[in-house]
Amino acid sequence: MTLTTPALLFPAISLLLLAYTNRFLTLAQLIRKLADEERDEVARRQIMMLRKRITLTKRMQMAGVFSFLLCTLSMFALFLSLKLLGMLLFGVSLISLSVSLVFSLWEVKISTNALNVQLQDIENWSRDRATSRAAVDEEDEGIHGL
Repeated sequence: MTLTTPALLFPAISLLLLAYTNRFLTLAQLIRKLADEERDEVARRQIMMLRKRITLTKRMQMAGVFSFLLCTLSMFALFLSLKLLGMLLFGVSLISLSVSLVFSLWEVKISTNALNVQLQDIENWSRDRATSRAAVDEEDEGIHGL
C-alpha cells in the first residue's frame, strides 16, 4: 500500500463531513422553529424524532472525524515507512467511515418518518377543514331554504 491510497479518501471524507454539518444546521433550524410554535401532539412527536436525529448526527460526525484522523495517521505511518501500522490504521479508518455511513442512513430513515408525521398532520388538518366547510354549507342551505 502506498501513501496515495489513504490520500484518496481525504476529499470524500471532507465532503461527507460538510454534508453532515449541513444536516446538523438544518436540524438546529427546525428545532428553533419548533420552539416558536404551539405545543401539540405533532410537535411532541417531532421533538422526539429531532432528539434522535441530533444524537445520530453527533455520532455520524464523530465517526467521520475519527475516520479522517485515522486516515491522516495512516498516511503519516506510511510516510515513516511503517507499512503494517499504516495498513492497520487505514483499515480501521474504513470501518469508522462505514459506521458513520450507517448512522447517516439511520438518520435519513428517521428524517423520512418525521416528514410523514408532518404530512399526516397536514392531511388531518385538510380533512377537518373540509368537514367544517361542508357543515357550514349545509347550515347555510338550511337557513336559505326557509
